[in-house]
Amino acid sequence: MPFSTPAATSSSASTPAADQPVCAPLPVLGRDVTVPLVTGGEVTYAALDYAASAPALQRVWDDVAAYAPYYGSVHRGAGYLSQLSTDLFENARTTVAEFLDCRGDDQVVFTRSTTDSLNLLAAALPADCQVFVFETEHHASLLPWRDAHVTYLNAPGTPEEAVATVERALAGRDPHGPALVCVTGASNVTGELWPVRELAAAAHAHGARIVLDAAQLAPHHPVSVRELDVDWVAFSGHKLYAPFGSGVLAGRADWLTEAEPYLAGGGASRKVSRRTDGGVDVEWHVSAARHEAGSPNVIGAYSIASACKALTEAGFDTLVAREQYLIDTVRAGLAEVPQVRVLSLFGDDAPRVGVLSFVVDGWNSSHFAAALSAEYGIGVRDGLFCAHPLVRTLLGSDPEAQGECGAPEAAPGEKSLNAIRVSFGAGTADEHIERFLGAVKELVRDGAQWNYRTEEGRCVPDTSA
Repeated sequence: MPFSTPAATSSSASTPAADQPVCAPLPVLGRDVTVPLVTGGEVTYAALDYAASAPALQRVWDDVAAYAPYYGSVHRGAGYLSQLSTDLFENARTTVAEFLDCRGDDQVVFTRSTTDSLNLLAAALPADCQVFVFETEHHASLLPWRDAHVTYLNAPGTPEEAVATVERALAGRDPHGPALVCVTGASNVTGELWPVRELAAAAHAHGARIVLDAAQLAPHHPVSVRELDVDWVAFSGHKLYAPFGSGVLAGRADWLTEAEPYLAGGGASRKVSRRTDGGVDVEWHVSAARHEAGSPNVIGAYSIASACKALTEAGFDTLVAREQYLIDTVRAGLAEVPQVRVLSLFGDDAPRVGVLSFVVDGWNSSHFAAALSAEYGIGVRDGLFCAHPLVRTLLGSDPEAQGECGAPEAAPGEKSLNAIRVSFGAGTADEHIERFLGAVKELVRDGAQWNYRTEEGRCVPDTSA
């Protein structure tokens, strides 16, 4: 394969291997939760929306529960619990740096999410920075660059085209000013892996830097800042099996240190003094604390560190092998249904993580997703997945067509500008995949058993009868 995606292995929609890799799903919260079916009875919930938020690992929840009684203020307390919490918070930073294989002088900044991380970096860009970003990005990495000179790049048809597009764009820029390329590691719509290492090499060859949106990559594949040679990486805890609204921006310190603090307040300031004219002088920290003003989310940082340890100890080789088995199983099952079209930029054989989006002929995608939930207890996502330009490109629709992150106003049976996404990972049970594939085949063959209506933009079961 000419391009080296992170831990990538090629796959096809052929029948998966007869023997499943020896690896049980990692225990996650909610694995035994039952939900009611509109047709009667209950069933164990099949959570197949990992790309939105993955269920928390049981290990993470247990670690947080064990720490919770010892919770205390961070950095500014002399008591035992404050000292313990401070050590835990800073050790979490070290754990994340090790998980990402950061360089020795990189900074790890704790944020609220990938979105927050990329907005932080956007606020730290040098003056007159040029930003290059593909239209295929999630809105978290497509939209933060409002104060920069942004060039939006068209969706590439192959990994090679992606690299060539970046090279052409960078060759035409002002070579003396700062520049940044922003790229995803794995698409939140198609799951396809992007040629990150090659894109980083192209960026650096033209004097630009690169930030990797690893929100969909880090939960599925190892991410090495050194090997990929990216300047920054951003990801979210809630996609890495860690709850509590936390995220990470890790990478080079210079732009972050030279920028004004992302938020002004306690923690970011090292020294504050009054001037004789009545004003205030502030000396800001030069460490990661510079961009972590306010009381930090200690439990969120600890939960991310716990998830990093759990995934590392489980072994990514084993986790990737099992997920590839599930990917092959899903693709083979969907290939048996002619009415189903799986969306792809790079082609059916492109390596991917456990994220697939598809449309079904004759079905409104919101209607199909609603039926999966109400009649089978299966949770998937429908809509444009906060990646509007990409989904519109994949569906071949008018770029100016209206659509929303959720379901647009379209009744069951009507054509809608959205798709269905199934996503899974380390905690997914085989039975959930089998039930999903069986449900898809039944719905396409027999139709829904229940009547549905549109309510506040979503397709829901009609319970008025």
